[in-house]
Amino acid sequence: MFSSSSEIQARRKTLSILQDEAKRVLEAARELSETFPALLENDQQALNRYAESIMKAEDDVENLRRMLTRELADLGPMVINREDVLRAAYDIEEIASYISSAAFRLAGFKLTDFKKTSLLKDLSSVIDLAVEMVYRLNEVVRALTINPNLAIDLTNSIQKIERQVDDQYRALTLKLLSELDSFKEVLVLKDIIERVESMADQCLKAADSVTIIALSL
Repeated sequence: MFSSSSEIQARRKTLSILQDEAKRVLEAARELSETFPALLENDQQALNRYAESIMKAEDDVENLRRMLTRELADLGPMVINREDVLRAAYDIEEIASYISSAAFRLAGFKLTDFKKTSLLKDLSSVIDLAVEMVYRLNEVVRALTINPNLAIDLTNSIQKIERQVDDQYRALTLKLLSELDSFKEVLVLKDIIERVESMADQCLKAADSVTIIALSL
């Protein structure tokens, strides 16, 4: 049998690593939001710098998830909801993967190949919404050790933003076909949009996983 104090310390330790992981993903998301202005300014050096920094963040997130996996394995049954914690860690890690792939595509985006269109402004709006979702997710994870009920409530705001992303994604996809003449242009922009939309979907999935943890605290 484990003492109540030991269980609490074990839980705090694992949740602390999960919070570090969510924070690192948020840092990557913020850099993704900075990538778009660099694209509009045709600053290739900045684009490459952001892409490399985000890739580093992706590696850091993976390392934190591995650390959490080892910690949960060492603690064993002392953490009764360790499967839920690990599932949330993997879901959060997947967000970093989508951020990295979106940044990579933006870094290779040739603005001069595209005619002037409001599509880029719309894409910027979708990216900002997805980044806002990551910010809210970070708040949800932080709330686990402060007020689990608040974590559950905060998840609702993520769901609302995700619906906005879905609406803008559908509208933007239709707009691609009507405003762009080149099939190549359509494919390039659609690929970026889909990665951002997948990032938002994964953020909601991670929030749901964190909610399951909150329910057990």
